[in-house]
Amino acid sequence: MIDAWTALIVVDVQNDFCPGGSLAVAGGDEIVPLVNDLGKRFATVVLTQDWHPAGHSSFASSHPGKLPFESIAMPYGTQVLWPDHCVQGSAGAAFHPGLDLSMAQAVIRKGCHSKVDSYSGLVEADRTTPTGLGGYLRERGIARVVLAGLATDFCVNWTAQDAVRQGFETIVVEEACRAIDLDGSLDRAWAEMTALGVRRARLTELNG
Repeated sequence: MIDAWTALIVVDVQNDFCPGGSLAVAGGDEIVPLVNDLGKRFATVVLTQDWHPAGHSSFASSHPGKLPFESIAMPYGTQVLWPDHCVQGSAGAAFHPGLDLSMAQAVIRKGCHSKVDSYSGLVEADRTTPTGLGGYLRERGIARVVLAGLATDFCVNWTAQDAVRQGFETIVVEEACRAIDLDGSLDRAWAEMTALGVRRARLTELNG
């Protein structure tokens, strides 16, 4: 097992982000068995879950005349508009049925505020509203986090960057993630993460 000071954070492995979902990430379901195996190696496992109210401001349908994947200016910066996804209580917001992480101790729901999106599992897109995950990890004595999930270039990327900013050693398991790759967003995400000191790792590189 990985040491007690390291936590696994599984990001948004939800039906809407898997094939057949409203914002499907290509191959998103392929990571499920890898994530299940990873979960058995950690004493601390946390899941993040996109959890939007209906009519969320990040939905293109909330902006007449706008289409999914267009961008608009929001008070907190540029916002990509998405298809309606991960609406609270919907089947699309549920975790993938193959996900077997009963050992997880916490689920952090994000994107719950109707006017603010939240890619990161730690801080919402206004960059000021915490989700509570950072405090949870610190109280558990966690110093290092390992990330897997969806999507590499958005929610995994933002979560990894914020983890580093909050003082956690941060590792992203490359093959246990999948990307949207919107206009080169995957390459940009890896460049941003690397510049901050996020370690890009393969499953075989993890000790324990």
